This record gives sequence, C-alpha cells and structure tokens, in this order.
Amino acid sequence: MDLDSLDHEPHVRRALELAREAGERGDGAYGSVLVRDGAIIDEATNREHSDDDLALHPELTLARRAGSELSPEERAETVLYTSTEPCPMCATGIAYAGLGGVVYSVSGAAVETEVGGETGLDCETVFESFDADIPVVGSVLRSDGLEIHRRYRERSQ
Repeated sequence: MDLDSLDHEPHVRRALELAREAGERGDGAYGSVLVRDGAIIDEATNREHSDDDLALHPELTLARRAGSELSPEERAETVLYTSTEPCPMCATGIAYAGLGGVVYSVSGAAVETEVGGETGLDCETVFESFDADIPVVGSVLRSDGLEIHRRYRERSQ
C-alpha cells in the first residue's frame, strides 16, 4: 500500500478526538479508526478501565474486528489511523490481521520521553519480527497527540 499518496490528517484528527473521549472517560487517552477506500469503516477507543480489560486497546480491538469481519484482501486495503504508535501487543494483532498500513500521531518513544511511561518495542520492529510488510507513517499532528497525553497525565496524577 502506498501511504504517501493518502491524506492522513483528517483520519488522525478523528483518532485524536477519540483519544480525548477515552481520556475524559477515565481510560487511557488512545483512539483509532480503520479506513478503507478513504472512508472510516470502524473506530474504537481505549476501554481498559471502563470495561476492566487490559487488552482493550483501540488498535487491537480494530485488528480483531477486521480479522473477523473482513476478508484478507479487504484487510490488506485498510489503514489503521491511531493517536499513538501501537504498542507491541497491538502491533502483533495488526500483523496477524494483515492490515495494509498504520499511521500514527505520536510515537511511543516520544510519549515516554515527554510525559513518562514505558513503550517497549516500536511497531515497525514488531512487524519485521513477523515478516509482515506493513508500511508505517508517524508523527502526523505530533504536537496535538502529545498534548492529549500531557492533559491525561495531569488529570490522572
């Protein structure tokens, strides 16, 4: 998939809106949308606390839904837009689902450096370990993504 030819900002903005909603609800400030043919086909927010399930990251939720609702060919034509780079757990789910690409606002390393926390492996390293050819674009609206994490950290302290 050629991610360079796509307009990322509108979809990243929606992912950031979803991240704000999650943070305001008391969950981690993460949101994601799944896009096919330029249109959002699904979206999710972090629900770790509200649903008491530590695996309810939006990226993994969308990868699981895509895996059960879309054909392999359709999954390969989708792009996951997310507020923050997928963690290793989510990146593994994305690799298993065979999504066509990932675009994120802020890297896990940037969040760790700017506001704290631990990130683990970056998503590209996880994809490579599965020999998954999933292109990644990062740092789309990066300052907006970092600001959401700053606000969430301030609220939760």
